[in-house]
Formats: sequence, structure tokens, C-alpha cells
Amino acid sequence: MINKQNLWFVTLFSLILILGIYYVSIDDEVESVLKAEDTNNVKEVIEINESDVLVALEVENDEEKQTLMEEYQNILLDTESTIEEKNNAYDNIQKLNNTKSEETKIKNLIKEKFNLSAFVKIKDNSISITVASKEHDTEKANNIIRAVQELYESEMYITVKFNE
Repeated sequence: MINKQNLWFVTLFSLILILGIYYVSIDDEVESVLKAEDTNNVKEVIEINESDVLVALEVENDEEKQTLMEEYQNILLDTESTIEEKNNAYDNIQKLNNTKSEETKIKNLIKEKFNLSAFVKIKDNSISITVASKEHDTEKANNIIRAVQELYESEMYITVKFNE
């Protein structure tokens, strides 16, 4: 009678044997095609636009917020978390959502008023704005700062950076 250990041995040995036969029987043409694809990689010149940099910053910011959101959701769903931890996690999720909506509101304001694409990041009471423009215009930066500050009652620390 065959026991489980012998059955597993025969099964795995058969699998290894089949894979070995398959590997040996691969045509030389298939191998040469695979090798040719590796050597035909052409170096391409990549041109980076201002919008590409803004998109990269946006993706990085979204990933960071998504990671925090997942951490807070795990705390909320964890049965071992205390009520205080769950309340803090819920408050932090609300803050993240509010921050995201404020960032979107500021981006839309800059787009409407100044016709510029921008990346906005809010952390506590500081707002960092990266504008897609080759012109480094201090007057435009001051106007952006004033327009954004009008949205808030308390004083915010606003920085404007022009992306080349």
C-alpha cells in the first residue's frame, strides 16, 4: 500500500521530470528569439514636461495618503484596538479627506485665477505649491499666496515654487 509520503514523492518527481523534459525540448528558435528581444532594447530619449513632474508629485502624495488611510482603516477594523485608538484613527481619516479636498480646492483656484497647473501639498498649517511654469515671477507668486491665504481665517505658511 502507498502511504502519503510516497505519493508526494512520486507526484513531485513526476512534476520535476515533466518540467525537465519541457526545458530540454524547447526549440533553439524560441531561445534565439528571446535573446534577440533582450539585445534589441533601444535607448530612448525621454523628454520630461512640467506636467509630468506635477503628475509624479501627485502620485507620490496620493500613495502616501493611501498608505496612511490603510493604516487607519486597519486600526478601525482591528478587534483588539481600543475605542480611543479607533476614535483617533477615524479623526485622522477625516483629516486626510479634508486635506485632500482643500488641496483640490486650491489647485482649482490656481487653475481658474492664474491659468496654471499646480501641485499642492498641505501639512499642518503649511501649504507647499509647485507651479508648472518656466517663468519665475515673484509678482505671480505673491498673487497666488494672497489668493490662497484668503481661503483661510488663520495665517498659513504658504510657499510657491516654480517648476522648470
